[in-house]
Amino acid sequence: MSLPPNFSRAFDLSSLGKPAPDTTSPLPGIEVTPQNLQTELLPLSEQKPVVVICWTPRSADSVNTLRTLGQLEASDQGTWALARVNVEEQAPVAQALQVRSVPYGVVFIGGKAIPFMEQPLSESQLKEVIQKILALAAQQGVGEAPVETAEPEEEEALAALDKGDFQTAEAAYKRLLDRKPNDSYAKLGLAQVQLLARTQGLDAAKVMDAALKNPDDVTLQMQCADVEVMSGYLEPAFERLLKLISALSGDDQKKVKDHLLELFALVDPADPRVIKARTQLANALF
Repeated sequence: MSLPPNFSRAFDLSSLGKPAPDTTSPLPGIEVTPQNLQTELLPLSEQKPVVVICWTPRSADSVNTLRTLGQLEASDQGTWALARVNVEEQAPVAQALQVRSVPYGVVFIGGKAIPFMEQPLSESQLKEVIQKILALAAQQGVGEAPVETAEPEEEEALAALDKGDFQTAEAAYKRLLDRKPNDSYAKLGLAQVQLLARTQGLDAAKVMDAALKNPDDVTLQMQCADVEVMSGYLEPAFERLLKLISALSGDDQKKVKDHLLELFALVDPADPRVIKARTQLANALF
């Protein structure tokens, strides 16, 4: 692995501001050096993905990420390997990986480096990332694809959806979220079920026509936004509700705001349309 042209640049630690974490107890993962990166980790990546986390003792987020991944590595029973780079002690390695913030994650698959993380992720997000890494590695002939296992509540919800029973599906997803509040799949599933339930039996053309003729009818406008989202028109739906929020106050404004947040839950938080709409929502409220 060759060093990048900007090898001599200092690593940026300006984002670190939280109290230093306790690093007295052993940290998980193989400690990376310039030597074992070439002789041990790159060859190992031909057999299984090697997940490398760049960290520093001064970043609580990076230490927590490392410990969480250590637990996941143990639970995954050797299907992938965890390694760690202390960016202050192993500056050449950090610079070769072009690290600019911590925690920073890169995975080696078949000797090739693929960046996958540039900011802290929750445990559920890390689990999802690892599953995608294992699937990608399997596609490239490294390791085996993960066996997908559904939560019992999710299985119940999907079975109910097959029968068109939205109420049971919604209740199942809510129970799953009570047990696992940060489960991104459950959040998405709940939002999808609620949208399906709200739009069941609606005539899209009639709803949109009625909303056009009654711009001040809150219920009609929310129904129209649902129909637009179901049809793939996210921005018109967001703009419709944002306009309504700006014109309302009190309970009606809160009702529309909550409805808009439910629609946001259907879309990737990193989607530019959601980011733009969230900014507009904040401006409308404050």
